[in-house]
Amino acid sequence: METQVLCLAFIVVATVITLAIRHFNRKVPLALAGNDTRYQTLKAQSQEHEAAWRLQRLVERDGAGTWPPKCTYDAWPAALRPYQDIYFEMVPDFPTADASLDDEANTKRRTAFRAKMRKLFDERINVADVRSILEAVEDGNNSRLPRDKYNAFYCAVAVCRHMYRWATLPVVKVAQDEKVVDFPTQLDIPWEFLQRSFGVTAESGNNTANVLHNFDSTGARIFKINVGMRELITNSEEAFFRMFYDLEVFAFPMYYEIVQAILTFERGDRKACAEALANVNVRLRYLLQVFYSQLTEARVSKEVWLSYVQGFQGWGVGRMVGNEHIKYDGLSGNHVLAFQALDAFLGLDHYLTAENLVRYIPVNQRNLCIAFKQFCFRDRLEADGDEDIRREFTEIVNRLKVFRAAHRTRVMPYLQQPAPERHTMTAGKSVLTGSAKEALKSLDEMLEKRFNETI
Repeated sequence: METQVLCLAFIVVATVITLAIRHFNRKVPLALAGNDTRYQTLKAQSQEHEAAWRLQRLVERDGAGTWPPKCTYDAWPAALRPYQDIYFEMVPDFPTADASLDDEANTKRRTAFRAKMRKLFDERINVADVRSILEAVEDGNNSRLPRDKYNAFYCAVAVCRHMYRWATLPVVKVAQDEKVVDFPTQLDIPWEFLQRSFGVTAESGNNTANVLHNFDSTGARIFKINVGMRELITNSEEAFFRMFYDLEVFAFPMYYEIVQAILTFERGDRKACAEALANVNVRLRYLLQVFYSQLTEARVSKEVWLSYVQGFQGWGVGRMVGNEHIKYDGLSGNHVLAFQALDAFLGLDHYLTAENLVRYIPVNQRNLCIAFKQFCFRDRLEADGDEDIRREFTEIVNRLKVFRAAHRTRVMPYLQQPAPERHTMTAGKSVLTGSAKEALKSLDEMLEKRFNETI
């Protein structure tokens, strides 16, 4: 029976992919504007209901009035500009055309790279000035660093930390074998302020800092990883990370409709609730088309993804706290707000543990999902009279199940590519134990489990 369901799911996916490719042969629209009527409606509704308030707060605070978040990369305070400059100066020496299998040579290369990066930090960054700006922001004074620039600075520090952590690309085994990395003060001090502001605790970046904040208000991606590499690599990098940004472009209208569904259900307006849920389904269809159309061999090459795209976003190091080693992971698709919000609205349990939610998911995103879960009304539907609402919920679940089946099918071939320069690793789980076959089998089983939990 399960096999038949999966086969049917794959047929549906193939149909959707065809439609998606037609739909996405154009530029994705820019982020939500602050004068968008839906945003203005949310501001009014935020006085009425917590779900509306949580979404409005996410956009207003974290997004600087837009969603995905607004990020401005010019006119920074002079004390902060070197973070951009140093990244741009170092990145041409970061990737290599051919991955080395020589541990000694890799160690020398990484040591030299880090030494140069430290020297630039010491010469160009005044930590006291950086601290002064961030202390002012923490005290509520945003005049020197408005939120859109603060978001961009979060990205700059995050990508510099990831660059320093690996010190070469592709990722190599001697880097993966590290347990603790001694970061320059110029990267540790601002990180403490930034993580407190966003309510996360990991030493690594996350989907918000590294991906969403890496696009400016024109939709241009700022910090590239594979500068100077062949076109197959640079194009794959661009397509892969733009996919995650585009998901959130299409997600805001879905979040809005979820809020409308919650509000109208609680008002007892079942017809309006069913209409809002129908709109959720429409928005979800467009959102999933981003994945179906962009995670393809034509856009993201399996040949280069593992070594040149995924590795940079990993982490796998930490700190000794007493006698215990606390390790952090890197970015994961499970950091994407759209799918966390959907799971919460459907009343499903989090995929991430409570500890990992605090480590990697900004607090206002967590709070939005808490509100969606709190006001989930699937289990409050009456036996009769709510048939349209029940039907829309069923369609949402089915779309999500099809996506999870497709995701499992799409992602495994990317992870199974040979990368002899490194241990088997995912960005979100770090180095996996056992043989490559055993490690990936375990990961595939987790994806299957999540598919089965989507009910």
